[in-house]
Amino acid sequence: MRKGPETHHVVPNPKGGWDVKRGGAARASSHHDTKRDAIDHGRAISRNQHTELRIHNRDGRIAGSDSHGNDPFPPKG
Repeated sequence: MRKGPETHHVVPNPKGGWDVKRGGAARASSHHDTKRDAIDHGRAISRNQHTELRIHNRDGRIAGSDSHGNDPFPPKG
């Protein structure tokens, strides 16, 4: 699993709402009122920058992920 600058994360903000952060960054790239808005924005950034997108739950655990480039195991077909 990739970590660091090759990832983007949708994470809960302690003050409310949701943030999109680049892996390893202290500051958020963007802040959103709803998780859906944060996921949509994070997905667009991740596609543009060819990174992995990790979507977290309120408890901080990863609930899902999307690969938008350089997938080490691309599907055959």
